[in-house]
Amino acid sequence: MNILSKIIQNKLFKIATWNSLSVAIKIVSGLLTSKILAVFVGPSGMALVGNLRVFFTSLENISTLGFQNGIVKYVAEAENNDLELKKVLATVTMSLLAVAVVLSSVLYFLASYWNFLLFGENFDFAFVIKVLAFSLPWYTISVFFTAVINGLGKYKKVIWINTIGNVLGFLLSIILIINYKTTGALLALVLMPATLFFAAVFFANKEIAFISLFSWKEFDFAILKKLGSYTVMTLATAVVGPLIYLAIRKNIILNLGLEQAGYWETMQRISMYYMMFVTTIISVYFLPQLATAKNNLATKKMFLEFYKLVLPLFIVAMVVLYCLRFYIIDLLFTPAFRPVAALFFWQLFGDVFKVAALILGCQFFAKKLTVAFLVTEFFSLFMMFFLCTFLLEKYGIEGIVLAQAIDNVIYFCMLLFYFRTIFKSNT
Repeated sequence: MNILSKIIQNKLFKIATWNSLSVAIKIVSGLLTSKILAVFVGPSGMALVGNLRVFFTSLENISTLGFQNGIVKYVAEAENNDLELKKVLATVTMSLLAVAVVLSSVLYFLASYWNFLLFGENFDFAFVIKVLAFSLPWYTISVFFTAVINGLGKYKKVIWINTIGNVLGFLLSIILIINYKTTGALLALVLMPATLFFAAVFFANKEIAFISLFSWKEFDFAILKKLGSYTVMTLATAVVGPLIYLAIRKNIILNLGLEQAGYWETMQRISMYYMMFVTTIISVYFLPQLATAKNNLATKKMFLEFYKLVLPLFIVAMVVLYCLRFYIIDLLFTPAFRPVAALFFWQLFGDVFKVAALILGCQFFAKKLTVAFLVTEFFSLFMMFFLCTFLLEKYGIEGIVLAQAIDNVIYFCMLLFYFRTIFKSNT
């Protein structure tokens, strides 16, 4: 009974329980959306949605200047210092507003260019890019508020924001996809994240005095300089990463066809959903803890807690998913997606090492290890591109997931070697 009581009272257990409810809702809504996509747009439409998804992921990071992890860190550190906290919030707010205006303008007035870059000359979805230009600032605000609440340690509110936003986004997706097919799917993708805004404002209103966010008096260039490291780390991968993935998808389309690219996108979508359990726990619980860790011993304890509690459960889940892969495809998609089953093994195998590396990668952001992050990240991205190019010719679409798996294993080994002193530390 004492052991059970300790487990229940453990903060990680509480967060994981709340997080599981939130992520379960997001996954269910996401998988239902995937089913609707499979029925109404098919593998080819899924590939187009994949192109826009990668582009939008890049824009998300650019629009927030990569400040998200930095906000969590500095808000957590300044929680008990009202003056410092006001400076952090005002500096971030004014900076993000300036970026939002510039970025939205570039998207809107160059919509035709972005359409050609993403979809080619055979598709005209320029108006979707213009809609994105208007929705992106609202998403940026929601990310900012969520990061602040996360930094304050209000993990339940963070989870509620994500839950409410996911439900609203899901309802919006159903309406758009059913009525407008591929066009609706693209619109849903750019509008869904903005639904987080309403929940974020509601909960942030109880934690933040909004009027103080727009004070030039509190603007501090010193804080902006500190956050600059996070901008460099995030934006570097936000630009290079999507370009690599777009290049890989382009190679698949040119060599194997749009349908095969749709199978890969489907596998990536499935991976994205189950990875949410881990990434959310890391961002809500582990990242704030690592940011405030005073020494290597405290950091080591956080790493070991992750490897003892989170990673084993993830491995078990991967085994179950692999055994149920045909059932999952039939349930979530259509018979046209059956070839995706061949991609499961290497995707799941690689994701185990990806998860193992995630907690180590958090240390780059927690301690602002900019140079080390850029070197390892760029090495991993370019290695994956060359592996994908080589293995695509040799093994077809299965070679892509094999390349990702090999890349994840090597990346984990690199981080393990880099942070080896932490694991050896007793102080």
